[in-house]
Amino acid sequence: MKTVALIPIKLISQRLPHKNILPIAGHPLCWHLCNTLNQVKGLDEVYVYCSDPAVKQYIPSETKFLQRPAWLDGDLVKGFDIYREFINTIDADVYVLAHTTSPFIKVSSCQTALDSILDGTHDSAFSAEKIQTFAWYQGKPINYDLNDVPRTQDMEPIWVETSAFFMFKKEVFTVHNRRIGFNPYIQEVSGIEAVDIDEKKDYDMACMLAKAEGIGEEE
Repeated sequence: MKTVALIPIKLISQRLPHKNILPIAGHPLCWHLCNTLNQVKGLDEVYVYCSDPAVKQYIPSETKFLQRPAWLDGDLVKGFDIYREFINTIDADVYVLAHTTSPFIKVSSCQTALDSILDGTHDSAFSAEKIQTFAWYQGKPINYDLNDVPRTQDMEPIWVETSAFFMFKKEVFTVHNRRIGFNPYIQEVSGIEAVDIDEKKDYDMACMLAKAEGIGEEE
């Protein structure tokens, strides 16, 4: 069973200019996720999918580069258009879609999630943060009864997807046009693993957390 990772990258970003190559914990942002996935057993190839070959100077040497069509850099292009183009180019049985904006996801989290697919127990997996507190949607509580307010520790948790990774068997995407299948494994992440960098405030916070955790100091 062939398994490949897809890491879509643009060197130009709107909300946080040059986001993917900003320095964090001693390396460009995009380096961290590549380095993590390179250590996951059972993952045959790790691809950075970018229109600009200049990205190669910012990623580990063992990470493969695949140049994508420039039209995929358009602001109105949907993520699924990018995934579909990659899957049409690189054939595999299982795909690991991962995003550089989650630089601190652990090898162990990726490994556990991938193993849950490779051993046949799940058709997909994704990273998520468990939230166990009072939540509302469209003016109504969605996880508790106003007339019988429970203790938070007794509440049914809500799982919030993080951008770190989505793993799926090929047919989940090609047949059903989904990145999460019908029997997914939810990999819980929390703390620094759940960090997602989209804006400058996120980047500043991530830098502070990395320093507090001593990430990068051993290198």
